[in-house]
Amino acid sequence: MIFCHNNCRHVVPCLHCHPHSYIRMVQHLIERCLLLHMNQQQCAKALAQYASIRPCITITVWRELEKENRDFFRAYVHAASSYRPFMGRYIQRKPSFQRRKHYWKH
Repeated sequence: MIFCHNNCRHVVPCLHCHPHSYIRMVQHLIERCLLLHMNQQQCAKALAQYASIRPCITITVWRELEKENRDFFRAYVHAASSYRPFMGRYIQRKPSFQRRKHYWKH
């Protein structure tokens, strides 16, 4: 539990009370989204849904990360575009893997 100067109680950093900690938390969550090969819109939607972070904040932090790490994001976008077809094939094969798993139980 984080206590603020306004006697607010927060489980996570508050944008108004601790802006640096809040932005660092959003940055960390964006990095986790990058590990899951999400694009900017998917990341903003996921953070809004699961972490209650406004999409405008996610997009602003994402853009600042892009400015600081241009080469990384160029490579990331290229790799993510070539990774998508592979993910489609993996998802289609998943049910057959589950059936094989069934045979190991006997």
